Amino acid sequence: MAHIIVVGNEKGGAGKSTVSMHIATALSRLGHKTSVLDLDLRQKTIGRYLENRLAFCAKAGLDLPTPDYHELPEIDKSTLKPGENIYDHRLSAAVATLESDNDFILIDCPGSHTRLSQVAHSLADTLVTPLNDSFIDFDLLAHIDDEGEKIIGPSVYSEMVWSARQLRAQAGLKPIDWVVMRNRLGAQRMVNKEKMERAVDNLAKRIGFRVAPGFNERVIFRELFPRGLTLLDLKDVGVQKLNISNIAARQELREMMKSLKLPNVSVDF
Repeated sequence: MAHIIVVGNEKGGAGKSTVSMHIATALSRLGHKTSVLDLDLRQKTIGRYLENRLAFCAKAGLDLPTPDYHELPEIDKSTLKPGENIYDHRLSAAVATLESDNDFILIDCPGSHTRLSQVAHSLADTLVTPLNDSFIDFDLLAHIDDEGEKIIGPSVYSEMVWSARQLRAQAGLKPIDWVVMRNRLGAQRMVNKEKMERAVDNLAKRIGFRVAPGFNERVIFRELFPRGLTLLDLKDVGVQKLNISNIAARQELREMMKSLKLPNVSVDF
């Protein structure tokens, strides 16, 4: 049975699709059969990422390890029972088709609350939540006092994850391993950064997630999108010598993959 990784955060701009693409490609490069579902049915960023990758490989005559991308299947509405949601069935049908033939299924959620995203979270064996280093983004997880120190209570996204955990418990499934990834960090050590670190660590103990390192803010991630590439592909496409920023970003990816603690994955790149 495939291990399901859900990358979710109801706020846009946290780097979900960039994180998703790097996780999925890293798993493919490590020899794991990996499939990807994109639940942002309008923008389809990770779908476009993989479409760009295949087009670039065909043009350049390359055969880079690439995860398989799948659209959600269409469902005949006449087969639904009263009260059933068609999106539930589309996602369930996709996962049922893929889970026996893959090591991992990665589901990239949209930056908003949708029915599909809600259902996907209840399917997660591992939930990865990229979080920008900002109290604006932190507010999605928890409400905090005006000093940025005392947590007042969980916010809407944390409550949704709690509901997903309850659904899994009722179904007799193993608990979600929730990993909050501090993403798009600045290089400088600032007061806000230190406050965010304390707040995230305190919240982790309170509502039960692990904190993992993500990516710093780097131009390279935006530059790679049109070709559908990741940091792991640079040498294969003719980059003979990585610059210091690229080396640092590659190390960030290595640490991120290790921190996820995915089953049967040995990070050796």
